[in-house]
Amino acid sequence: MTTRRLATLHVWGVPGRSVPAALLRMATDRRPLRRSPGLRFAKLLGTGSGRSFTVRDADPRRWALLAVWDDERAATAFETGDVVARWQRIADEQWSARMRPLAARGRWSRQEPFGKPWPQRWDGPVAAVTRARLTPRKAVTFWRAVPPVSADLHESPGLRVALGIGEAPLGLQGTFSVWESASALNSFAYDRAPHAAVVTRTAQEGWYAEELFARLALLSAEGTLDGRDPLA
Repeated sequence: MTTRRLATLHVWGVPGRSVPAALLRMATDRRPLRRSPGLRFAKLLGTGSGRSFTVRDADPRRWALLAVWDDERAATAFETGDVVARWQRIADEQWSARMRPLAARGRWSRQEPFGKPWPQRWDGPVAAVTRARLTPRKAVTFWRAVPPVSADLHESPGLRVALGIGEAPLGLQGTFSVWESASALNSFAYDRAPHAAVVTRTAQEGWYAEELFARLALLSAEGTLDGRDPLA
């Protein structure tokens, strides 16, 4: 069982003139990232609105890194290292979060990045990470089913942050969201009709070749998204 892993998310906004530099960072930072001491899992990610999970969602001016560390010391050492420094040099905005896994099921690239955390009570803000690899022949029906759920997500009480995340514009996508409480997340996941309908269809239609859902305690966050602190 894993109880002490620490997850971090860095989100960098870049000006239009720095988009080519961001694409270069996405291509060249993978190797130095893998060499980071204490790193268990990491994905450099594009972001978007998550409203349709197609190419038109993509935001070339916002990029992210999701990582899982052995402990806080490893995460802190990375944050003062070269990979983060290179992103900071081209970014005009950044937001970061530290999180402790509370629950996780499924796999990402055949790994369990958040381990198998013990069930824990947490009374503060909660983050949710979803990720799926679509079965290609099922993709069109999935994309048609997404818009009502996405629209409902952005109107849900207690939502503080919602980003589409993905390793590629098509076929590999997910979401990162922050909620003011576990009860707010539970209400969206289980009580709201659009999401419940898609959960039912997921089992019926076999949309995903691989999927992951994780819930994490938001320990701390700093910076801004779209010019404001989303947790203020």
